[in-house]
Amino acid sequence: MTNILITAAGSYGDIAPYTGLGARLRAAGHEVTLATHDTYAGLVRAAGLEFRRLPADPRTRRPDAAGQAQPAAPAGKRALMRRAAAFIEELGGGIAEAAHPDTGLLLLSATTAPLGHHLAEAMNIPYLDLPLVPGAPTGEFAPVVSGGRSLGRLGNRAAGRLSLRIVDRLYADATRDLRARLGLPPATARAARRRAEAAGRPVLHGFSEVLVPRPADWRAGLDVVGNWWPWHAPDAQLPPVVEDFLAAGPPPVFLGFGSMASGDGERLSALAAAALRRAKLRGILQSGWAGLTTRHTPGHDDLLTLGDVPHALLFPRTAAVVHHCGAGTTAAGLRAGVPTVPVPVTADQPFWAARLARLGAATAPIPFADLSAGHAVDRLAHALTQATAAPDRRHHATEAARRLAAEDGAGQVLKAVERLGS
Repeated sequence: MTNILITAAGSYGDIAPYTGLGARLRAAGHEVTLATHDTYAGLVRAAGLEFRRLPADPRTRRPDAAGQAQPAAPAGKRALMRRAAAFIEELGGGIAEAAHPDTGLLLLSATTAPLGHHLAEAMNIPYLDLPLVPGAPTGEFAPVVSGGRSLGRLGNRAAGRLSLRIVDRLYADATRDLRARLGLPPATARAARRRAEAAGRPVLHGFSEVLVPRPADWRAGLDVVGNWWPWHAPDAQLPPVVEDFLAAGPPPVFLGFGSMASGDGERLSALAAAALRRAKLRGILQSGWAGLTTRHTPGHDDLLTLGDVPHALLFPRTAAVVHHCGAGTTAAGLRAGVPTVPVPVTADQPFWAARLARLGAATAPIPFADLSAGHAVDRLAHALTQATAAPDRRHHATEAARRLAAEDGAGQVLKAVERLGS
C-alpha cells in the first residue's frame, strides 16, 4: 500500500479522468488523495478519494451571478502569457502545501508536472507524469496547441521544441519561488525539464492510440496507455426528466461546450435550436459554463436542457454529439460509438477535432468563431445532417468504441505504480 497524491489543475476535463484513475488505485489497496480546486471537491470525495485544495480555480473566472460576462481580457499573446504565468505561480504555492510527510508517490497532470517535479525532489519520493495530451516533440505531428496542421517532420520537431521553451517561460517565476520555498538550490525551469528528460523517466499518456498512435520517434518510456475515465457511481442513472425525454422520440443530438464560451448562452442556445429545427432533429443542450438553456428557445418541445450528467450514461443514447473537443469529451464520444460534430474553441481542441475527422468518426470541424459568422445556422444544420445520416461515420465511431473497450489505461497506471513501489 502506497500513499499516493494526484495533482491536477484546470477545468472539469482536466480533473475528472483522475477521479476514475484514483478510484482504481484505491480499489487496489492504495491510499489516494487528489489535490485540485474547490469546485471539484464533491466530485473527488464521491469517488472515495481524499480531497486537498489547490488554488487558482478557473471557475472563479466565470461570468457573475447576473449572467453578465466579466470584462474582456487584454488582447494579444503577451497578455495571455501573463495570465497563464499568474495562474501557474498561484498554483505553485498550493502544490507545496498539498503534500503531507507520509506521501510516497506523486502522480502529476500536464499542468502540475513542471511544479510537482520539484516537490518530488524535495521530498525524495518517486513520481509519474500522467498527461492527457501528447507533449513531447515529434516529427509526426505539430504541437497540439498549434491547431493540428503538420509542418513537415523537421518543422513539427522544431515547433515541438519551441513549445517546450514557451512552457519553460511560463513556469520560470513559479519554479524559482517554489524551489526557494522547498529549500532546493536554484534551477531554471528549462534546466529542471531537461534533467527529467535525460533521466528517461516514464511518462504514461492517458489517451488512446485509436486517435493518436504512439510516435515512432519518441524515446523509450514515453507510452500511450489508453484513457482513464471519470468516476461515476456504479448505480448512477440519468435523471427522470432525461429518461422521459429520451423515451418520447428518436435519439437526440447532444450539444455542449463544457467550460468554453462562458456567458454566451443566449446566442448559442438560439443558434443550436435553429440548426436542430432545420435538420429536423431533437436535441439536448448541456448548460455548461456557456449557460445554454431552453429559456431562449420557446416553443421547441424537442429540446431539453440539463446540467452535469456522466457522458458515459448519456452519449450512447444520442444520435450524435456536438462539442468543443476537449480531450475527455472527445474520448467520451468515441467510447459511446456515436459520430461527432467538432466545434473546437482553443488550445488542444483543434488537434482532437482534426483527429476525429481523420478517423472518419466526425464531420469536418467547425471552428467556434465561425458560429458568429453569417450562415452559421445553415452550416451547423448541414453538419448535423451529415453526422446523423451518413452510416460510414457511425460505423467508424462504433469500430473506435470497440477498440477503446479493449483498453485499460487505468490498469496500466496501476502496474506502473506497483513497479515503483516494489
